[in-house]
Amino acid sequence: MVAKHQIFHAKVMHRRTTPKTNKFRYRVFYLLKNLDHLETLPQKKWLKINQFGLMSFYPKDHGAKDGTSLKKWAERIGEEHGVEKNTCDVFLLSFPRVLGYVFNPVTFWFYIDKKTQKLRAVLSQVNNTFGETHNYFCETQGFINQDDWMEGKKVFHVSPFLEREGTYRFRFSWQEKKLGIWIDHCDEKGNKILLTSLVGFYENLNEKGLKKCFFQYPLVTFKTIFLIHYQALKLFKNGIRYIRKPLQKKSKTTKVIKMKKN
Repeated sequence: MVAKHQIFHAKVMHRRTTPKTNKFRYRVFYLLKNLDHLETLPQKKWLKINQFGLMSFYPKDHGAKDGTSLKKWAERIGEEHGVEKNTCDVFLLSFPRVLGYVFNPVTFWFYIDKKTQKLRAVLSQVNNTFGETHNYFCETQGFINQDDWMEGKKVFHVSPFLEREGTYRFRFSWQEKKLGIWIDHCDEKGNKILLTSLVGFYENLNEKGLKKCFFQYPLVTFKTIFLIHYQALKLFKNGIRYIRKPLQKKSKTTKVIKMKKN
């Protein structure tokens, strides 16, 4: 059973396979928060709620992004895709604001069955640098096992160096002390274009751990946005075609379902 709130120490990996290869890794930390117990987050020196601080958590950065209840927003989307209300605890994995700034390329909402403590569904909320967002709701019509791959259409423009076409394939490993997330972008024929992963371990979210993260991962949110633009510059210099942003689709949530095994 995962405790109420955790610090997630992770390694991020991106590997592009075509038309030219490009690979990078870096270390980050995230905060994993049980949305039923936000009031128990430590709110002293190192983390502030809804106010500026060394690190801050603003509910308006997530979900509907208007300050409304994150749990109710997540439950509403869950109900629309077959997850009954009040049957799951919902955990949000995201960066905190650091010195007032944050950009989350993607946040993950884990629906954990209250009775079995198994992973029921995952909502991946993807954000691009144009201020737009889209949700990919991953489920298997049962519990998600760590060897389950789920697939859905790519319908949201993220990178100006990748077409808005093909599919995403998701895999999740939810454990008491560890978490693994793998997302592959494939073309229409199933060939892998971009492979990404987020893998790491938990420790309890407390003042001591937050202080350590602040210095162990200095300016982590600024680092993230810098690396996004740095890697984009590398791709541009390597001759990868720049793709203008299309109009985003009206639908805000895409269902991702379990792939059939060969």
